[in-house]
Order: sequence, then C-alpha cells, then structure tokens
Amino acid sequence: MKIGLVTDSLANMSLDDLLAFCAEQGIECVEFSIGNWSDSPHLDAAALLDSEAARKDLKARLAHHGVTISAFNANGNSLHPTDGERQHRVVEQAIALSRHFEVPRVNLMSGLPGGGPDDRFPNWVTAAWPPETAQMLDYQWNEVALPYWRKLADHARGEGIRELCLEMHGNQLVYNLPGFLRLHGEIGDIVGLNFDPSHLLWMGADPIEVVQRYARHIYHVHAKDTALNPAAVGLTSRLDNQPMGDFRDRGWSYVTLGYGQKLEWWKDFCYWLQAGGYQDGVLSIEHEDINLSRREGVVRSVELLRACMPSEKPDYELPNAN
Repeated sequence: MKIGLVTDSLANMSLDDLLAFCAEQGIECVEFSIGNWSDSPHLDAAALLDSEAARKDLKARLAHHGVTISAFNANGNSLHPTDGERQHRVVEQAIALSRHFEVPRVNLMSGLPGGGPDDRFPNWVTAAWPPETAQMLDYQWNEVALPYWRKLADHARGEGIRELCLEMHGNQLVYNLPGFLRLHGEIGDIVGLNFDPSHLLWMGADPIEVVQRYARHIYHVHAKDTALNPAAVGLTSRLDNQPMGDFRDRGWSYVTLGYGQKLEWWKDFCYWLQAGGYQDGVLSIEHEDINLSRREGVVRSVELLRACMPSEKPDYELPNAN
C-alpha cells in the first residue's frame, strides 16, 4: 500500500510547498480536491482543462517531487434540487482531468435529492416511519439518483474512467452498505467505494466488517478517524447536529489518526485491506482535526500508517505437503 494525502488537508500551503512536504514525509500520492465542498486551494480546474501548458507544468512539478495523483475529488451534491447542475459540472471537470492525467478514477459523493419534485433543499431520510419516508425514497432513487448515475457512468466510461468512487457519507443518499450495494447493482462495477471509515464510525457501523466482507468494492481509501464522546452520545445520540467546533459537547468529532481508534484498530484495518486485495492501493490521509495543526496532524497520521500499513505484497507460500 501507499500513503497518500487529500490536498485540502494542507490548504494553508502553496502547491509547491505541499509537494515538497509530501516528498519529505514519504507521501507518494495526492488526491486533488477541485471544487464543490472544497475551495480548490491548489488547482484551477478550468484553467488546467483550457491549457495544455498548465497541465504539463503540473505534471513536471509532480514528477520533480516524485508524487503521483491517486484521484481527482469532486465531493459535493450533484443531485441538489436547486444547485445540482452547477455541482455536476465539477464532477465533469474531474472526469476530464482524470482523462488528461491518466488517472483511472474520480472520487465523489452519491448526491442527495430533495424529498419531492418541489423541494428546495436535500432531504436525508434516516428512518422508515412515518409512511411518507417510503414515498420520498422512491422519488429520490427512481426519479432522480438512478437516472443520473446511469448517464454519469456512461459518460465516464466514454472518457476512459474505470472507477467512480463514492463515500458512504451522512446527508447523502448512499451512506451505508445497503445503499451502496443498491447503486452498484443498478449501475455496475464502475461504481465502487472511496472507503472512509470515519463516517461509518460515527454512524455506528463497523468499517472492519465492511472490509472483511466487501473489500472487492473498495477502489480508494481515505485514512480518517473519528472519536466518540460516550457521555455526550448518551444525551445527543450519534445524530448530532451541534456545530463541529463544539468539540467538548458533541457526541463525535473527526480527529487525527490514532486519537479515535487506537493503533491496534488501524493495524486490523490495514491487515484486512491487504487480505482483501488492496495491496497496491492508496491510504489518502484526510486531516479535519480542529485540535491539531494541519502539519502536525498529517505528520502524526503518516507515523501511524507507517507503523501498521503493509508496504510489500505478500509472498509466503505454504510448504509442499509432499
């Protein structure tokens, strides 16, 4: 496996400083966030698409530091009832950039529509009652999401993209395994996971169970951690909409690797990824810890991954019974 980095983790650095830092830390891959939920601090996607010279310059900078691109990230909500078209254009930019840079994948979200055709805001259905929830889900899946994803997959295949990697994320239509398996079953193998354990952790799922059973669907991985605050969870539940800055009062928060799940958990996580065939894959560090500096958070995350991540392919063979 290789250590990577979501570039927004070091949004306070210039592109050149970020790439030099990656080389210094032994980070081999970068995942460029290019818009939607990102301010795209390191790349101007439109300018890159318009200029071959700009693309050559970026390729030269990457090569100089020995860094490659693991993915272009267009995380956002392209199914938003009023802003979806604009956000979809960023997804199209990510696909076009992936073609130019010969990157086989794009990272994105499933999107979340409104609960009906007249809604102005997305509607995240998290329960099976009252009865109108079924009507909302039927509209979201059959009228909006599946038609969109069929077109998106056809477009991506035409551009030579083999992997559309989505996060199972709260406030998205696909936030758990049943939702992912439904979308994958409808669209095909081009749809896989950009597997981020931090979201499953706060929702109460088991990321290692997912890896053990569904590693074949994992095309890219975010290395990101969540810390639970049991006393607060006892009052708020895990569906906590208090501001992310209220670290002491929230039931959960995103933290630097090892500050939520300890080293042994991350050893298990990486071991089962290796056992599931993710031997050449990337663990892309995503720092969103408000209590550590960006630089320190990434450095400590690299240290943890070095301590538990297999770096070579397995080669052991059982002795011949004869």
